[in-house]
Amino acid sequence: MDPGGSSRSAAWRGHIVQQLKHRDRIQSAMFQDLIRFYTGLLDRTSLTKGLLGRPPAERRSSLQQLKKTTGELAYKVLELQQQIEIKERVLQELQARLQKEDGRLAEASDAKRALRDEVEQVRQKNKALKAAYDALLQRQREAESKLREEKEKEERVLEDMMHQKKQAAARMNHRNERRSRARQATVQKQLQTAARSKVIEERGLSSSSSSAPTSRSTSPKPEDQDKSGGRGATRLFRSASASSPRFFSSIREMFDRKRRGHSVRSLEEHLLFPVGICLSARVPVRPLQVLEAHEQGINAVRFSFSSDLLATGGSDRVIKLWDVQAGSLTHRATLDGSTEGITCVEFDHMGRRILAASHNKSALLWRLDDSVPKVTLTGHSRKVTAARFTCVPHQVVTGSTDRTVRLWDLNRAACVQQGEVASFCSDLVCSDSSIISGHFDSKIRVWDSRAVSCVQELPSQGRVTSLDLSSDRRQLLSCCRDDGLQLLDLRWTNDRMCFRADGFKCGGDSTKAVISPDGCYLAAGSADGAVYIWNVSTGGLEARLPDRHSSSVSAVSWSLSGEHFVSVDRSRRAVLWSDV
Repeated sequence: MDPGGSSRSAAWRGHIVQQLKHRDRIQSAMFQDLIRFYTGLLDRTSLTKGLLGRPPAERRSSLQQLKKTTGELAYKVLELQQQIEIKERVLQELQARLQKEDGRLAEASDAKRALRDEVEQVRQKNKALKAAYDALLQRQREAESKLREEKEKEERVLEDMMHQKKQAAARMNHRNERRSRARQATVQKQLQTAARSKVIEERGLSSSSSSAPTSRSTSPKPEDQDKSGGRGATRLFRSASASSPRFFSSIREMFDRKRRGHSVRSLEEHLLFPVGICLSARVPVRPLQVLEAHEQGINAVRFSFSSDLLATGGSDRVIKLWDVQAGSLTHRATLDGSTEGITCVEFDHMGRRILAASHNKSALLWRLDDSVPKVTLTGHSRKVTAARFTCVPHQVVTGSTDRTVRLWDLNRAACVQQGEVASFCSDLVCSDSSIISGHFDSKIRVWDSRAVSCVQELPSQGRVTSLDLSSDRRQLLSCCRDDGLQLLDLRWTNDRMCFRADGFKCGGDSTKAVISPDGCYLAAGSADGAVYIWNVSTGGLEARLPDRHSSSVSAVSWSLSGEHFVSVDRSRRAVLWSDV
């Protein structure tokens, strides 16, 4: 026998045995209930047979037991039937709910399809509206560019007109001076002629009244004639210069013409220099006027260079202008156009325009006679904290919390230079050839205004909230979150003074401090509503103004004339202070 064949036959038999066992298990599982039922019937049958073969007494007891067991089984059957009925009712309810939910699902699917159709229609409409908006935006940009060109032409025409007026005034002044000089020379010649004729007449009278008319007396010597003539001319010239009405009238005309000639000056020449020049600033001691200036908190305040106009900017998105007259503030105008709160305001040197920084990531420029912004400078990605006029005409500089400092050309309303830093910019000031910025990283940066490149970094006591330059542009004041002020001499950058006071606390990241116009005092508002004033020469606290503010003082401003001082707070209140 082949051993390989025997092993294959054994494996074949084992496989058949396993299949038979598997079939038995499946079939026995299928008939398990029937087998149990059949086994129960057999038990009952054997029980019945046993009862029939037993005595009657045992048979009766067994029957009773059987009845009892059968009753229990019947009761269980009834209970099971009731449970089956309950299950069937529950199943019917579930089926009904399922059908209802299927209907709702179908309705929701239909609504979903309808909404999808509506969304697609809205998308198509949005695409059409976007195309129309882009076309309108392009037209608006073209119109704005044309408007800027027209405004530039208008400004050039005005500049040409002003230049021509200046030249005409200069020519008129030159002609007036020539005429006055010619008239003066004519008057002098007339006076000399009159003096000579008077001398001749006096000499004629003296010769006719002489008691010894001789040839010597009637014909005097030439040297005597020269001497007497010289004395008489000198004497008569003095008397004529003091009493001649023609001389007075000619001199008066000459001065009138000179005065008229000097008065022919353009408005710009008059406004180049401020009217009020501060010789000695007055330290305020008491409030003159307290008013609710805005509907929300006030963030910025600034006097004009003529000291007769005040601007306040607040969280209510407007700038308000106030006339400063007779020790009171009178509302003059409201400038709107910003969509967010105002953070900084500043007048230009001519007193015709006002610049403001805003939380809406832009800076705005108004004319004082127009409540609508003339120029809007957009480009920052976060709020603009500072906006200043530079020393170059038609240029401004802005600082933002997007960590950039930007230089703008107002004629084009475009950014021409940009500098990036590693920290938020809180405030800016401009000197003759540089821009100085304060930052949250406790540093003060000096920029070259021509290229907006950082040329120097100066350390500060803490996070800088504001900067201010003295009138002579030699000292720089910085207010910091460490509750102190720092005065830096720009000529010697290592020379600095720190000012602190008990109770003074910087109230926010944008608290503004100022230097008095004569450079003798520093002023800042505190979180407790008081205003603190320091003496620069002594380094000590000069005054603490009484509490007229109900919240933190956000900014203060000193007029260039040194006569007025204003403080504002975050609860809409502005206070005008007096030195008496």
